[in-house]
Amino acid sequence: MRGAPVPERTLPRTARGLLLAAACLVMAAPFAWMGLTSLMGQLEVFAGGGLLPRAPRWSNYPEALTVQPFSRYFLNSLLFATAVAAGQVATSATAGYAFARLEFPGRDGLFMLFLSTMMVPAVVVLIPRFLMIEALGWIDTYQGLVSTELVSVWGIFLMRQYFRTVPRELEDAARVDGAGRVRIFWSVALPLAKPAVATLALFAFVDAWKNLLWPLLVTRSTEMRVVEVGIAAFHSTYEINWPYQMAAGVVAVLPIALLFLFTQRYFVRGIQLEGLR
Repeated sequence: MRGAPVPERTLPRTARGLLLAAACLVMAAPFAWMGLTSLMGQLEVFAGGGLLPRAPRWSNYPEALTVQPFSRYFLNSLLFATAVAAGQVATSATAGYAFARLEFPGRDGLFMLFLSTMMVPAVVVLIPRFLMIEALGWIDTYQGLVSTELVSVWGIFLMRQYFRTVPRELEDAARVDGAGRVRIFWSVALPLAKPAVATLALFAFVDAWKNLLWPLLVTRSTEMRVVEVGIAAFHSTYEINWPYQMAAGVVAVLPIALLFLFTQRYFVRGIQLEGLR
């Protein structure tokens, strides 16, 4: 007896579901390994006894966070990420609005010049940035840590694309009522761009929180370290304490994971906004 016919779309949909599940497992595997390793002993990591800890050592977490002053590291990361997010929102919103609405000679050429800098690897400008900060005497200071991160070309592009979608009629109506350019930007355009502003702030905060190379280069003292540099400090010349490093890594990832959990729609919105014209 023949069974009921299988709907035509069932197999493709099932295949897509299995493919997505496999992709999720592949992406989650490093985080799972990090969490399991954080519960092992130092010798157990290298014993090759399997992925699961024989006796989970939850004490690795408080011990790892007290071996180094991680409370200070988290404070530095929070200040760094917040300042960078605020700075990038301010510079990107104003520059994006200028490129979207203001008419001035060379506007399109200047915008293309800005975009061309996105093709330059960050490592190429790392040394010039460091020499500039050193000349200003800002090594191992908050201003040296933050100042070179306050402008994002991607953020300018994002805001410019969004401002171009704002109906000009709203600005024209405000102009008829006597509003100047600054008032139109602050009271009309910027409130309408809240989704793009939130997206930019979120991306800037996450990018600054996980930044390692620049803070590692520009900071010297333990008091100025951020979380990522503190985690890297578990590596020494003669020893690498993997359980402690993984425990600190799990704690460092948690704020970003929670942030993504509650604001994931802005991540999706950011992908959508990149295609606006």
